[in-house]
Amino acid sequence: QVQLVESGGGLAQAGGSLRLSCAASGRTFNSYPKGWFRQAPGKDREFVATINWTGTMTYYADSVKGRFTISIDNAKNTVYLQMNSLKPEDTAVYYCVRIRRWPQEPFGSWGQGTQVTVSS
Repeated sequence: QVQLVESGGGLAQAGGSLRLSCAASGRTFNSYPKGWFRQAPGKDREFVATINWTGTMTYYADSVKGRFTISIDNAKNTVYLQMNSLKPEDTAVYYCVRIRRWPQEPFGSWGQGTQVTVSS
């Protein structure tokens, strides 16, 4: 069973940056694409970004394209989300997950998430 632990969230000002990490346990984690999703208060969980298992292909939601960068370190079983030029609407709990079907069909366990709050 894969367990996911997200970290790196916090409070940032608009225009600032944060780097999220998602550490995974379990051998099957590296065999799948990985994705980041987020959920703002009162809203459904939404897709943010995906990366394939080799790290050679990525896909982003239009709302974060050009500002966020997803990357992986398979040796560390970790996926990252570099978030630049943050906006107040990026405020949400961020989750990582494995992707069953490219680019954004999640499956399996979710972590507890990490809170990102962007002030204006």
